[in-house]
Amino acid sequence: MLGELFDFDREAVICGTDEAGRGPLAGPVVAAAVILPPDFDTSILGDSKALSKKRREEAERIIKEKALSYSVKRVESNEIDRINILQASLLAMARAFLEAQERSSIKADILLCDGNKIPDVPIPAEAIVKGDSKIPEIMAASILAKNERDRIMEDYAKLYPGYGFEKHMGYPTKAHYSAIERLGITPIHRLSFKLFRKKEDSKELF
Repeated sequence: MLGELFDFDREAVICGTDEAGRGPLAGPVVAAAVILPPDFDTSILGDSKALSKKRREEAERIIKEKALSYSVKRVESNEIDRINILQASLLAMARAFLEAQERSSIKADILLCDGNKIPDVPIPAEAIVKGDSKIPEIMAASILAKNERDRIMEDYAKLYPGYGFEKHMGYPTKAHYSAIERLGITPIHRLSFKLFRKKEDSKELF
């Protein structure tokens, strides 16, 4: 498949990267980078958003056990506010990639990223729209990133009770907006995002 889609050697060592948490109103954006061995069982992978929590956690265990290298990094809400969410997502991807490279003697030849933008990295990179449903390395990175971010938000739910972070993970749901109106903003909210909605906009929320 890769040889048909991209102009590089099929024997190239691929690192895949993806992020979780671009859309939420609160919490960090988390990115992962993964290099898989040639014999990795890709049947356990899939779009992280479509997999059940149980399947994602089982896949995560195997990815971490079998991967040639992996890393998971985060960019906090205050840095998101400072540089914007797109740049924060790319920065998290770059940090994850660089750490994955440092952790292994096997170095990636190309970085494949989910989406349509590439982070600033010192090797060739390709952005793949919907790569988290096409490229095993990106799928694996997506699973690690989502699982880690979910755990972070579950921990924040204990620190900031009443917001429902363990349910909506910081995304802009009706319950989340209601909690903000009732309890105010927390230190993990992204001040550069629209944290309050007009009442007439409530029908747009899920």
